[in-house]
Amino acid sequence: MMNNSSSRRILITGGAGFIGSHVVRHFVTQYPNYHIYNLDALTYAGNLENLVDIESESNYTFLKADITSRELLGELFALHNFDSVIHLAAESHVDRSITDASDFIQTNVQGTVNLLDACKNKWKEDNSGKRFYHISTDEVYGSINEGKFNENSPYSPNSPYAASKAGSDHFVRAYHTTYGLPTVISNCSNNYGPYQFPEKFIPLCINNIIHQKALPVYGKGENIRDWLHVEDHVKAIDCIFHTGKIGETYCVGGDNELTNIELVKNLCELMDIMLDRRTGGSEQLITFVADRPGHDFRYAIDSRKLKNELGWKPENSFEKGIQATIQWYLENTMWLEHVTRGSYKDYYQRMYNEKDL
Repeated sequence: MMNNSSSRRILITGGAGFIGSHVVRHFVTQYPNYHIYNLDALTYAGNLENLVDIESESNYTFLKADITSRELLGELFALHNFDSVIHLAAESHVDRSITDASDFIQTNVQGTVNLLDACKNKWKEDNSGKRFYHISTDEVYGSINEGKFNENSPYSPNSPYAASKAGSDHFVRAYHTTYGLPTVISNCSNNYGPYQFPEKFIPLCINNIIHQKALPVYGKGENIRDWLHVEDHVKAIDCIFHTGKIGETYCVGGDNELTNIELVKNLCELMDIMLDRRTGGSEQLITFVADRPGHDFRYAIDSRKLKNELGWKPENSFEKGIQATIQWYLENTMWLEHVTRGSYKDYYQRMYNEKDL
């Protein structure tokens, strides 16, 4: 267990992304005695507009860098002397991995190994009080028809994305066993909430309903997912980072299983009300499309270990969380427009340049 009151220098990778930006904001605001370094390559899904409210805080530093660059990571560890890493940087969209797996191998596998090596080399003299926290996905376990995944479930990834995350999990465990690196892993279910890039299912549907565009649903929409509000996930990450046992894995789920068609109909019904549209109008936008290859049928997470050992539990019911999420997107249509068009990119690419680190 780590001392919350001590000063720490924490590197958070992927901190301009969806989950990462929520984690960065939480740690910057909740732990003013920590210095938070947000490392992000600012690829298509990384957006510093997600963090404008904390970008001037004295305990926050943004580093534009790519975890696939071993040399640059070594320089950053030497310069900033990080004592902890919370690793979220990843290529994460299954459909993109099916089209081309190469970026997923480079970022999710090689990038993770690069970070592990940077930690191993920097902390080789003394790793006491250090921590490498790797955040992963339930998709590494494949599909489950009955019951739920837990920390002892066998790995059975069915997409290139899931395979790349499984590979990164295995390397994290190997570095703990082989080198004694102080690591911890968590595997979470599908997240939703504000700031999610609109290629993912919930913000895609919200955006398309706003603009009255087709709502693509794979197959018959019978695939089942367990939905976890991003703020509940952030609190789980905080809990695991501070009190999780070194060498352990923790599963994080939202206890909200829905079929895809149930979810999209729920969104349609709520948004017709919130947009003052004709009841049932948005449902007419639902369009069933050919199922994607290797589409897992059901994910379900058993979080009992995290709940019983560390005292975490999700606080947002799906009904409460999804209404708040829809409301956020309706109030931030300009954000949706900016990330969809990528209009913020040129500004931040000029502002942050690797040579200025």
